[in-house]
Amino acid sequence: MAYEKLGGSPLDYMPCRYGASKLLFRGPQRMLDRPYAAFIGGTQTYGKFIGAPYPALTEAQTGIMCVNFGLPNAGVDVFMHDPQVLSIVNRAGLVVLQVLPALNMSNRFYTVHPRRNDRFVKASATLKAVFREVDFTEFHFTRHMLRHLREVAPDRFGLIRDELQSAWIARMRLLLHQVSAPVVLLWMSSNAPQDEAKSPDLASDPAFVTRGMLNVLKPQVAGLIDATASAAALAAGSEGMVFSELEGAAAAELLGPAAHAEAAEALVPVVTEYIRV
Repeated sequence: MAYEKLGGSPLDYMPCRYGASKLLFRGPQRMLDRPYAAFIGGTQTYGKFIGAPYPALTEAQTGIMCVNFGLPNAGVDVFMHDPQVLSIVNRAGLVVLQVLPALNMSNRFYTVHPRRNDRFVKASATLKAVFREVDFTEFHFTRHMLRHLREVAPDRFGLIRDELQSAWIARMRLLLHQVSAPVVLLWMSSNAPQDEAKSPDLASDPAFVTRGMLNVLKPQVAGLIDATASAAALAAGSEGMVFSELEGAAAAELLGPAAHAEAAEALVPVVTEYIRV
């Protein structure tokens, strides 16, 4: 691992925009003048604290341009509501869509920021009625809020879980309907897909998403790549990650370079199948 001055980030992510989009993606900005694969996702796709995240590794191994459209803490909403990005994605030979958590999206219980989907904006009247004892002005992030609600009333928390899962399926179906290019889903996590999420681990993404939810989407996708990190990759921890001293705790919550290498290895045959150079 690497350390730099307090508060500084050793990695230059070279943030860039595409067209009229307001979203800042990891650079360098690519000239989309040859066949490419579009990688959509959250923090793992962006490659926070990773010198060469899995899209870059896949490109290095295939010679096919792999454009990184990952956003830290993204949910499904941010991509659905950006026509510029959807237009670029639809011109790709293949779209690799990281399975995103269900907590970072607006639903009938709460609203999130349209671009920074992990930011809690407001609770609905319904949520306030279910959790009358909670002051929702105290929360700024969805994960913090949901952890608190689960602690306050585990029995009532099931209502939120069910809503998030239903909303995630509907939103994913709509996003996939808007993407004309072939899509493969990428499950990249420290845990394999589970059959249930009755007591979801809110520290491990994609939170609330189950195997059954993925199966519902199978008719709309070209495939599902299971890149669950191996025991060896998990044991490597943050080895090879680049972060400042103040970023150590955040880095420890993410998959490291070994897991990114495994994801790229799983994706190489799929990318080469759909895109010829």
